[in-house]
Amino acid sequence: MAVGKSWAGRGTGAAVLAIVVAQWFGTSLWFSPSGAVDGLSAWLGSTPAQFGWLIAATQIGFIAGTLLSAATGIADRFPPERIFIVSSLVGAALNFVWTLGPSDLVLVWISRFAVGMSLAGIYPMGMKMIVKRAQAKSAQALAWLVAMLTLGTAMPQFLSAVGAALPWQSIMWGSSALAVLGAGLIAVISQRGTAISNREEKPADATASTAVAEDPAAVTEGPALRRLFSDRMFRAAVFGYVGHMWELYAFWAVVPTLVIAALSHPGSPTALATTSFLVIASGVLGCVAGGIISRRTGSAKVAATALAGSGLMCLIYPLLPEVGPLLIAALALWGLLVIADSPQFSELAARHAPAELTGTGLTAMNSFGFAVSVISIVILQSLIATIGVSAVWLLLPGPVLGLIAMRPLLIRRRAPRTDPDE
Repeated sequence: MAVGKSWAGRGTGAAVLAIVVAQWFGTSLWFSPSGAVDGLSAWLGSTPAQFGWLIAATQIGFIAGTLLSAATGIADRFPPERIFIVSSLVGAALNFVWTLGPSDLVLVWISRFAVGMSLAGIYPMGMKMIVKRAQAKSAQALAWLVAMLTLGTAMPQFLSAVGAALPWQSIMWGSSALAVLGAGLIAVISQRGTAISNREEKPADATASTAVAEDPAAVTEGPALRRLFSDRMFRAAVFGYVGHMWELYAFWAVVPTLVIAALSHPGSPTALATTSFLVIASGVLGCVAGGIISRRTGSAKVAATALAGSGLMCLIYPLLPEVGPLLIAALALWGLLVIADSPQFSELAARHAPAELTGTGLTAMNSFGFAVSVISIVILQSLIATIGVSAVWLLLPGPVLGLIAMRPLLIRRRAPRTDPDE
């Protein structure tokens, strides 16, 4: 199998593939309400603004969950496979149970907040499992992982495009079923992965992981976050990622609005949804291509190039001629670039975090990045309704400040030259 040959170690490729698919299934919980927006809004009797806060509940819950994990070191106190499985099952149950009860917006908001907290044990743990298994090629494997998250983000638009005539509850139940299936995939590989890790792979953090398993207090020798952020390179990766996140989710949130503005007559809702899906889904190509290129150039250069490219698109997009096909092509290119740096920042953060704090480091990075994204989403959606497409210039500081923050990762210190005559 081609995927299996891409990573060293018997069975490692299959495990990486299983993790990627499980991550896709698990994160389907994240975007399920967007796929059921019409039926769910009617059932709840919610306004568009209220439904927007329902979507935000998941983001806020994810931030709360990652903050809790980072502060307590939970992500490194237990095996990531166990955390992933429990979080997927809990999230699936929370996403399912409220659909059987009465229509209550507050109850649904609380449930979605709790689903967001469970996602804090899915997304970062998927990255940690990838880093543990893929090792030297973790950047390429993480690229596939984020590609699946991108595809999941685009799926609500795809569902709208195909116009599936299904009750809104079936979409929620389907995402819960996928999360359970993802937990099952990780359960299957976790036993094999433990045996393979012990016999053959010997990942770089094996010694540290064993020490943590034997003594959970090992991860708290000194405040974990202080230890992480004392490393200049880790800080550079995290704050570069924060700049990237200021742009990413706000851009994704306004893609349908930008498509409508680009096509003065977008046609049917199906055409609008299809175009929006293609713009967001183009990020899958960006992630995969970035992962391949990183094997030659390194993650820092790929991240910087993608961040600079998406920043340039942010700058020039409002200045482009009002020609529909040109604007849609520009949006697709922007969609490709805007996510391509994400897996590379994750690889850089994992590389520069202490081995025994990899999970906490990735979780903290996610927490800060998603917290920033909530702010940019709210501001951009408000401005674009009043001043139009030029509001996307609000996103430009993210790439600019992100590039400045990640400079230490791009500057290699040269070893002092020695005079051969001395």
